[in-house]
Amino acid sequence: MIPKLDLYKEKYSIESADEIRPGLEAMEEAMQSLGHPEKTGRFIHVAGTNGKGSTVAFLDSIARAHGLRTAAFTSPAVTDLHDQITIGGEPISESGLDRAFSQIQSANLSGRLTDFELLTTAAFLAFREAQPDLILLEAGMGGSLDSTNVVDPEVSVITSVALDHTGFLGGTLSEIAAHKSGILKPGKPGVIGPLPEEAMEATVSSASKIGVPLHVYGRDFRLDWRTFTNSRTFCNLEPGLDGPHQRQNLALAIEALLLAGIRLEEAAVVQGAGSASVPGRFEEIAPNVFLDGAHNPAAAEALVRTVREKFGREAKVHFLIGMLARKDYQTVIRLLEPVAESMTFVTFPHGEAATADQLAAAASLPSRRITLGEVQKAERFATSAPTVITGSLYLLSAIRPLFLQNTKD
Repeated sequence: MIPKLDLYKEKYSIESADEIRPGLEAMEEAMQSLGHPEKTGRFIHVAGTNGKGSTVAFLDSIARAHGLRTAAFTSPAVTDLHDQITIGGEPISESGLDRAFSQIQSANLSGRLTDFELLTTAAFLAFREAQPDLILLEAGMGGSLDSTNVVDPEVSVITSVALDHTGFLGGTLSEIAAHKSGILKPGKPGVIGPLPEEAMEATVSSASKIGVPLHVYGRDFRLDWRTFTNSRTFCNLEPGLDGPHQRQNLALAIEALLLAGIRLEEAAVVQGAGSASVPGRFEEIAPNVFLDGAHNPAAAEALVRTVREKFGREAKVHFLIGMLARKDYQTVIRLLEPVAESMTFVTFPHGEAATADQLAAAASLPSRRITLGEVQKAERFATSAPTVITGSLYLLSAIRPLFLQNTKD
């Protein structure tokens, strides 16, 4: 479910499937039909269970601070599909998407792609038209069979590996890592975040088979507090995104840009790191109200660390939570409870959303600290404690416009 995609599909009489269909055959055929837009430009490709969007944000912000014109493709949407395709740091315009979908229509691709493949194709067409200096590409799910994996990037980045999308990627860390390692390309450098041992072994094995030189966080480069070090040193770095895990994401971005041959200057790195932002990544959408898309256990653990760093180790917050039924919401809720003053559970508009009752049944807080709510009234659930709205990014997509509208009013 990609917000507002149906408007373009209807406008250009294009049909596509709202389903996950792993494989590259359809994308490769589409790229050939359109004259291979994926072969135009310099790419950095980013995969990982968590941290992909934040790493792309750091890449984009630092590159633009150095005067480069960037383009980026991220997922899923937090507001609508225009936010998923950015050029020069700005969402693509309606007219820009119109031109891309017109080309898709002319190529007779209706009925041959999934929704995500369709949007990925539109992104490649928009990037070919814009001709940016650097294109930043976030994999949607996995890596090897993801629709973005038709490019030949200068650098590939794997931010993290944890259990998620197990029905498609496998039930072990090594299986998931093997999928994500599929974005690595022969002879091109790979930047690797701090992975669990099982995942690291699978990644190293995949890389060695195709001659990929790996640059591993903690071994080849690191960011200690505010200082990045490898063969270069950059000091006074303050990430614009909250949470201790964002220092790792920032370090991955800096290392990837260096490997891509970008001549980095400390002042511009500091500026870019500090100005990076991502909707829905511990975003303060209203006073004392934060949005964070912690949709799996690893992301929930990172959110707990962020809450404690932001408000103090003994602090408690109010959570408003909505999640997809196929996600491990039981573990996510259990991990969040130690920093929860109270929890409100909601059902949000999505065919796979868990009900508020299902989510509440997974909680072990005293019943007086648990309530059921409605997405449309989310702004009323603020308490004296900080409020964190979390779970599915589809929930944030439904709630974020409500707060933005209230701000305008």
